[in-house]
Amino acid sequence: MAEKSIVVLISGSGSNLQAIIDAIASGQINGRIAAVLSNKTGVLGLERADKAGIPQIAISHKDFEDRESFDAAMMEAIDAHSPDLIVLAGFMRILTPEFVRHYQGRMFNIHPSLLPKYKGLHTHQRALEAGDKQHGCTVHFVTEELDGGPLAIQAPIDILATDNEDSLQQRIHSSEHKIYPLAVEWFCADRLKLPVSGAVQLDGDNLPPEGYQFIQE
Repeated sequence: MAEKSIVVLISGSGSNLQAIIDAIASGQINGRIAAVLSNKTGVLGLERADKAGIPQIAISHKDFEDRESFDAAMMEAIDAHSPDLIVLAGFMRILTPEFVRHYQGRMFNIHPSLLPKYKGLHTHQRALEAGDKQHGCTVHFVTEELDGGPLAIQAPIDILATDNEDSLQQRIHSSEHKIYPLAVEWFCADRLKLPVSGAVQLDGDNLPPEGYQFIQE
């Protein structure tokens, strides 16, 4: 099976990017990162890409009049690499419907909550304030609804009595670095798909609405 071409979009440190780089280097993922695109210059994620020998693209959203023109410029830069998969790894921009539709069924995002709970920001704080017993993270296919696309993989963790926002965030990051490479691995192996029907499939079987549940030892 031919290796898949991946373009990763970042805005910051790129820790999930690094997890995917490492998973490719170890042979876990049958794919290659063709480029890393950031809407900010000078971020650690671009340094990670440079160190791994991956081409970097920096396109500042501040250079464009509106979202549409910025997203059009991104699409042109991304499509030059003919990607099979787009991975949003801490990309802090809301995407236009045109951009999302262009990559429908082949764009992932990771969100630090057990979606559909806690879309948007401050997820750890909100889970603690609600007195939740569990929290986690979710890899989902991207649709026009913010944090609302079909769910692929979730990693639930128990909230400890000793947890605060920082400790919870660190534990969630650790989970993200496991399930994001796994989702990319399965996509690149043609195991994880989003058919037009809208139900995420793993190995040809429909996953439940909450996606595959990754239970950590």
